[in-house]
This record gives sequence, C-alpha cells and structure tokens, in this order.
Amino acid sequence: MSLNTEPASETIRGQLERVTYFNEDNGYSVLKIRSSDDDLISAVGNSGRHMPGEELELCGNWVVHQKFGIQFQFTWCRLVMPSTVEGIRRYLGSGLVKGVGPRMAIRITDAFGAGALDVIDENPDELLKVKGISRGLLDSIKQSWASQKEVRSVMYFLQNNGVSPAYAARIFKEYGQETIQVVRENPYKLADDIFGIGFISADKVASQLGVPHDSEMRLDAGVRYVMEELTGEGNVYAPKELLASRSAELLGVSPEMAFAAIGRAIEKMSLVGDEVDGRDGIVEAAYLPVYHAFETKLARLMAGLMKPAPGADAAGGYGGLDAENSSIWAREVMGVALADNQVSALSLALSSKVLIITGGPGTGKTTLIRAIIGILSDRGLDIRLTAPTGRAAKRMTEATGHAATTIHRLLESDGRVFARNADSPLKCDLLIVDEASMVDVHLMYRLLDALKEESHLILVGDINQLPSVGPGNVLRDLISSGSVPVAELNVIFRQVRDSGIIVNAHRVNSGLMPFDAGGKSLRDFYFIEQDDPSKCVDTILSLVKDRIPKRFGLDPVADVQVLTPMHKGTLGASNLNSILRKELNPGSGNFLQVGGRVYQTGDKVMQIRNDYERDVYNGDIGFISGVDPAAGLLSVNFDGNEAPYETEGLDELIHAYAVSIHKSQGSEYPAVVIPIHTQHYVLLQRNLLYTGITRAKELVVLVGSRRALSIAVHNDKTRLRYTNLAPRLRRAVNN
Repeated sequence: MSLNTEPASETIRGQLERVTYFNEDNGYSVLKIRSSDDDLISAVGNSGRHMPGEELELCGNWVVHQKFGIQFQFTWCRLVMPSTVEGIRRYLGSGLVKGVGPRMAIRITDAFGAGALDVIDENPDELLKVKGISRGLLDSIKQSWASQKEVRSVMYFLQNNGVSPAYAARIFKEYGQETIQVVRENPYKLADDIFGIGFISADKVASQLGVPHDSEMRLDAGVRYVMEELTGEGNVYAPKELLASRSAELLGVSPEMAFAAIGRAIEKMSLVGDEVDGRDGIVEAAYLPVYHAFETKLARLMAGLMKPAPGADAAGGYGGLDAENSSIWAREVMGVALADNQVSALSLALSSKVLIITGGPGTGKTTLIRAIIGILSDRGLDIRLTAPTGRAAKRMTEATGHAATTIHRLLESDGRVFARNADSPLKCDLLIVDEASMVDVHLMYRLLDALKEESHLILVGDINQLPSVGPGNVLRDLISSGSVPVAELNVIFRQVRDSGIIVNAHRVNSGLMPFDAGGKSLRDFYFIEQDDPSKCVDTILSLVKDRIPKRFGLDPVADVQVLTPMHKGTLGASNLNSILRKELNPGSGNFLQVGGRVYQTGDKVMQIRNDYERDVYNGDIGFISGVDPAAGLLSVNFDGNEAPYETEGLDELIHAYAVSIHKSQGSEYPAVVIPIHTQHYVLLQRNLLYTGITRAKELVVLVGSRRALSIAVHNDKTRLRYTNLAPRLRRAVNN
C-alpha cells in the first residue's frame, strides 16, 4: 500500500461494510470497505448512494489525513453486485429493500443461496416459499426492488458512458427516472442543465452513445457553445464569419456546415441575427438572445434617462444650483476644496441628468464625489451609492462617509430575479455608481431599468483599467457614443505627486516606463529585475514571506497580494498559489481534498461566481475558518460573513495567495507583488499592468524582465470587444 500523498491512481475492490456519511446533494461519501485481505479501509469521494453488502470497485489514491489517518480518496466508484452468500445477506438486510430486514435476508439466502438476487430479479414469486413472506409483502419487495434496480441502471448507464460519479449524482438529481431517456435523446442537454458539464464533456458522452460527428444536434450545440465562449470573452455579439470559423475548427467540420448551423439557431431563436455597425462597415452578427435584449434595451433606457424631467432645465440639471457658489459652500462647510477642473466637473454634475466622471488615480474623483454628495444632500435629495463588488462598495463608504452597497444588494437580486425594476423602481433622486468600468451590459441594463425617469445618474470610473469581466465595454462605449456628458479629471494633485504608485500608474498609462525601472528609487514602488522564471518565483516567495513583512510591517497573507497576468505557467496563478500556500499556511489543521485541490483551515480563498444565497460575490476574498472532512463541509469568513460550503460548491472557490489581475478588479490591497515576464507574452498589455499597479495602496513590487515590462508599457493594442452599444445609443438619442 503506497502512502505517498500524490501517487499514480490505483484500483481497490471490496465489500461495503457501512456508510459513515452521505451527502444527498452532491454524493460526497465516507465509506468503510472490507478488502479481500480483510482490511477495513476508509474511503472518501463522490459516488451514488450505496448500501452495505455491495461490492465496490474504486479508483483513486491513498492519502494520509492529519486527523483520520490513512484514507483511500477515490475519483471513481463502480458497483459490482455481491456474489457471496454473506455479501447478499448484508446487502438485502441493509434496508435497501422495503420489508426485508437482517432476519428475512437470512431466510432468503438460506432458501436460495448465492442465487438469491437472481430469484428476486427474475422469479420474485418464488419468494412466497420463504416463511414470513405474504403476497402483500412480496408486492412491496417487488416495488422496492424495481425502484432500486432503476436507480442502479441509471448510474451504470451514466458511468459506462464516461460520466464521473459526482456528476452522475447531479444528473440523476436533475432528471430522476427519466435520466436515460433524456441523455439518449440529447446528451448536449447536459451542458445546459448541469453545472460543471460543458459542451466538451457532453460531446464525449454523445460520442460514447454513437451520435454522428456531423449530426445537426451536435453542430447546433457546438455553435451555441462557441457563441457562449465568445460572449464569455467579453463580446456582446460575434460576426457570423468569426462564429462560423471558430465553430468549424472546434467541431472539425466545414465552414459551410457551421454557417448552416448558425442559420438553424437563428430560426429556432436560440441565437439572434442582426446587422451592426462594425469596425469596417455593416456586419452580419449573431447574439445570444439575452445579450441582444440587454444591449438594445440599455441604449433605449439610457436615452430615456437623459431626457429632462418635467420642470427641469433644458439639460435636465437640478436648477438653481451654481457650481462656483456650491464649491465655496463645500470648502467652507465641508472643508472640501475643489480645483478648477473639479469645479468644471461639478458644474456638469449640477446641470446634467446623466454624467460620467472619469480619471486615473490621484486626480480627485473621490473628493469631487464627496462634494457632490454634500451639496445635494444639503438640498434634501435622496442619494444612493453603489459599486459592482463588496470590496469596492466598502471602499466607497470609507472614502465618502456615505453608505454604499453592491449593485446586486441595491437591486435586491438573488441572481435570477431583480426585485428592483421598472415596476418597483429605486426611490432615489441621484444614483452614483463607482468602479463603473467593471459594470457589464447586463448589470448596467438592470440598474437603468430600476431607475425612475426623473432620477439622476453619475457613473464614476477609469476607462484605462481592464473592462468588465462580463460581456460589454459599457463605460467606454457610453463615452465613445458622444451622447453622454463626460467630465475627465486628468490633473494629479500635489499631495499625491510623491506617490510612486500614482506617478508610475500615470506614466504606464501614457506609454512611459515607470521610474524605478530606470534606477530612480521610490519609497513605494520597486522593480526587481530577474530574467529566470524559477528565480522570479523564489524572489516573489521571499518578498511575500519575509522581506515585505519585515520592512513594512505588513501581514504576508492578509496584506500582501500577488497579482499575475495568467493562470498557467511557472509564474501563473496556479503554480504560485501552490508554492505560496505551502509556505504561508503549512498548518496542522483539518483539510478537505477535492480533485487536485486541498482546502485547509486558514487558507486564503477567492469566490469566483456570484452566490446570492451565501451573499458572496465574484472576486470576494476570505479565509477558511473551519473544515469538517468527515462531512465534506467547510466555512469561509468573508469580512465577517461566515459562508458554509459543501464539496459540491467548492468549484466556486480558488486559492487566493496569487490571483489574476482580472480577478483583482474593484479591490485594493496594502501591497501588491506583480510578476511580469515574457512567459506572459500574450497578456503583456498596458491596461493590464496599469490595473495591477492601481490595486495597491501602499506598495508595488514588480518582479521580472525589463523586456517584458517594456512590452507591456508600449502595447496599447488591447483586444477590442464586439459591442454595438455606442451606435445604438446615438440612434436612440437622435430619434
């Protein structure tokens, strides 16, 4: 028996003695298996429900649990019906068959020996020969056996067609007794209905079931999948030629067949066809229906919101408020002094119904917002503040002294339903949205749908940061439309000019190398040159674990965040997380291993999907506060919010000692360490580096090659997203 924690997979077989724990939702099980050598083995993993006496074949690895000792952690579990008299007795006496207990199981096996299960399966009326079995009890046994047989046949069917036990449990929970029929008729339905199963996995099942390579079912599902992938890359639509090309490559068919599938999808309304204003003229485009609706409705709502309310001045402003006098009031009453360009922006805010305020770090966006809030609150206006993430909302509250909330909380959303909408609008005179560059087309539509026509709106953001994770580039599109008033703050205030972080963020944004890279040492910005990727890793570990905590008094886990451009590679988030975790949280507490990932008490983790039940959102960072390995449960503390997780939900959590720069949007950290190397060549972009630098409050350390830094600084050719919001808004405003 190998006790290496990461050995090659091996297979064991034995009889199930007892089920210590079973989770109905995800199939996580703790089993006691009696091996052929009469060893009692503790086995943990995801499987269907099993009963004592069953013969099981399990594939996995041996691990040493710090509390429970040696365990077999299985990734695959197959049922082998018991063949011995003793095994059949335990199997029948386990409660599997209604009306058959341990004593009746003995009588049945005494009567039929090792053929007892065959009798129940093929000639159940023979059971009437057994003492104590009446016609009524026989009917109950038949019904119970048929039900169990159906469950077993479903699990056999799924596992024999390449579905893992964990997903088999989810599929059976979704479809029940109709599972086989549903999967046989359309295996691609799994990708739509079962979280964690995408087109690629469903396609493997389809192949096992003999679905032809060029079947319309496969092509239609593949085109839809590629459209979803393109949308996941940030595009609201896709040119049909691009969609056909990507689909043909994925499916291994001709572009003509892919075009035909796109046409069928549009006919069936699983895609929407439209003509859009492309980069080189009119383009034939395809949309997912919801995103076509979001974009068109968003343009219409924004155009409607910009119209002056009855009784307002021509621009839709507040009327009676003068920027000069208001700025004097802000200085004398609030102690907030505004510079000339801020007074100009204030004038726009007071005279416009919708305004965009944009600018980089240190240009006074927050000071201006504080002044606007104070001036308009003094007039008795109801003002609401919101931001895309919990961390961004918390920062907004601290900076302005006015309570802010996440957009989802503001709209009272559970992720599916938005309680605040056109029928139940927000009761506010002014809504201010911070970090607006992070807001995608869906969420912006929901916001505008919930605003009354007479409400005012101010969007605050930095368009030089990365765009939203979700589809669209809303803030940039609104500005480029030329239809929305824009106040750009571009003067760095004197009191922050000594900040290397702010100065260098602006230098990078202007295409200039940061100062420290040229030898000028700054107190809060450093570049450590290292061309060897493995030595970069050593340097990062030293910085996070020892050098930064000792010199700056910062906690290596809570205060220092490694931000990296990519997930893969030596300097990717995955490898850095593995190394940093072992050094920063070696721990001796409980842990839970799911797949190749280990979750341990004290681990720093990030939520990567919005979870409205737990009140935890994409990008939130927390710390694992408790682990119950036997039950397959753990809890995570997100800034005081204790969120419980079962093994099924752990695919929503990743380790966060190192995270991608994309995932850091909307967050701030006392210190950031950023590897920058030619390993990340495809992502060496100016806005990515700029976003990473602006996440830091007190310290930035870049580690890597000067060539990679230069490439990133000078590469402003970021990939454009396919959106049509700006032209739609221009048309809506002019109509």
